[in-house]
Parts: sequence; C-alpha cells; structure tokens
Amino acid sequence: MYKLGLPADPKEVAAIEARRNREKERQSRFFNVRNRVMVVDVEVLNNQEEEKKLREATEQSKDAAYDTKQVQYDLVAQMLEKEEAERAHRLAKKIQDFRKQKQQLKKRRESDPWDPDRLQREFPVYFNDSDPFYGQASMQCFFGEDLDRTTYLRMQQEQFRYSLERQLQEQQQARVDEKCADMLNDQLHLAMDMRAAHLARVEESCRVAMMFAMANANKAQAAELAERQRLEHQRQQEANLMKIQNQVTSDFLTENPQVAQNSMAPHRVLPHCWKGMTPQQRAAIRKVQEAQCHEKEAQHQAEQALDTEWESQTMHLAQAVQELEEQERELCAEFRRGLGSFNQQLAKEQKAQQNYLNSIIYTNQPTAQYHSF
Repeated sequence: MYKLGLPADPKEVAAIEARRNREKERQSRFFNVRNRVMVVDVEVLNNQEEEKKLREATEQSKDAAYDTKQVQYDLVAQMLEKEEAERAHRLAKKIQDFRKQKQQLKKRRESDPWDPDRLQREFPVYFNDSDPFYGQASMQCFFGEDLDRTTYLRMQQEQFRYSLERQLQEQQQARVDEKCADMLNDQLHLAMDMRAAHLARVEESCRVAMMFAMANANKAQAAELAERQRLEHQRQQEANLMKIQNQVTSDFLTENPQVAQNSMAPHRVLPHCWKGMTPQQRAAIRKVQEAQCHEKEAQHQAEQALDTEWESQTMHLAQAVQELEEQERELCAEFRRGLGSFNQQLAKEQKAQQNYLNSIIYTNQPTAQYHSF
C-alpha cells in the first residue's frame, strides 16, 4: 500500500485525546491510595448526585418555563380564536342583513320555473273576458291582438328605470360595503398588531421574569452547593483530625500489650495485634534461658563424666580383652606344642607299627599267582 501522508482528522484526534485524559484521570483516582475507598468511589457518587440534582433543577426550570409559555400561547390562541369567531359572526350577520335588505323574494329578477303562483301573477291574455269557464286552450287571444300594449310599455319603462336605479344603488352600496370592509379589515389588522405587540411585551416581561427567577434559583443552588461543599470539607477535616487523634491515642502507637491478649486462651497472643514482649517477659525468658544454660551445663558435665567412665570401662575391657587374647595365644601355642608332640609320638608309633608289620608280619612277598586270584 502507498502512504498518502494525509493529515489526521482534528475531531478524531481531539476525541482520542479526551478519552486518554479521562482514562488517566480515572486511573489516578483509582490508584491513589489516599483518595481511594474500598468497593465504592464516594467522590464520584457525590459528583453524580450533585449533577443529577442540578440536572433535575434545570429540567424543572425548563418545564416551568415551557408551562408558562404554553399558558401564554394558549391565551393567545384563545384570544385569536375568539376574535376569529367574532369576525365570522359579524360577517355572517352582515351577510344575513344584506340578504334581508337586498335579496328579497319580491325584488329578484330571475324567473322561477317551479313557482306555483307564476300563472296567477301574469296578466291574462284577454283582460275583459273574466269568465272562469274558459280554459287554457279556449283561444281567447288571436294573432295580431294586443289589448294592453300601452300598459305593457309603461310597465317596461318603469321596470327599466327601477332596474337602473337599483343597479346604481347596488353599485353605491357595493362601494360603501367595500370601504366599510376595508376599514374593518384595517381595524382588525391594527387590533391584531396591537394585540401581538401587547403579547410580545407580556412574553418579554415573562421571559425577563423567568430569567430573573432562573438566575436567582441558580444563585441559590450555587450558594447551597458552596455551603454543602464547605460543610463537607469541614466534616472531612473533623474526620481527619478525629482519625489522627485516634491514631495517636490508639493502642497501635501506644503499644498496649493488653490488646494482643487472647480472651479465649490467656496463654496465647493474637499475632496481628502483638507488639512484642514486655521487660518482665524478657526477664523471665532470660531467667529460663539461664536456668536452661545451667541445666545444659550440668547435663554436659554429667555426660562428660559418663563418657569418661565409659572410656575408662572401655580401656579396662580392652585390657581384659588383650589379656584374654594373650592367654588365648599362650593356650593356642601350648596346644600346638602339645599337639605337635602328640603327632610326633603318633608318627613314631605308626612308624614302629609299620616296621613291625613289614619286618615281622608281612615277611612273605606275594607272587604273581596271588595277584591273579
């Protein structure tokens, strides 16, 4: 692989360095014998408890601020909803008033094919003939007849004039309504802007009050934390002084021999509490040692005397053995001398016997014939 020589990521380097520092701090805290406590790290637990309390207080202040803002927003929403409902109510009322004034049934200009009174309101074709016997197909009017043309023309003119006046009035009323609507809209926008400004001022005052309350709460918490730390430091100092006093006046430094006394066996001591022997015990041990030395010296002298006696007895026994050996050698020599003389005597007797046999008894020599039998 080729080495590109790219620089390391600063964030990664910072994270690694932070982890190393935390690990070094943790090791220094764990391996420090003066600050370490068996099983549980009290300082870490106290810091965690303080952080938890501070976090809970911060969350409570945030929740209170959120609740205050939520109440303000609810009030603003209720006011806006109320204004919207009032505006809709006013608009609906204006529409109803306009319908009642300008859209009456008698003033409409369109024809209604489903109106049941339409034929009754129309003028009859033959006005003078009022006989109810004639029906719809009775041919009361023929082509070219116009009995009420003048009346129709006058009515058309009046209707045209009325329509023109009505259109002018409607245009004027529309302009007036438009101006009124614009004025109401401007008033509504102005009221909404004033309400928004008022709510903004109220929100700003609430925010300032909340910040002031939070600052007071933080100051109170800081003062409480400082007081708690001071009390903890004072308690630690008192505990250290008490520990030093106990160590100074304890049996460990005063070397009280009664501490090592075993309650179950008075003749034995506790090895982990024994501080050494007392002068009386040392004197008693020296006396016992001296007595043992004298006893050993006497025993040694007795052993020497016994050895001397055994040596003398051994010498006497050796002399006796030597004398016995001399006697035995003398007896053996005498026995050998007697045996030699006895053997010589026997040899002489045997020789004499052999000579007697050879010279007297066995005088005849055996022949070959004797040996053949």
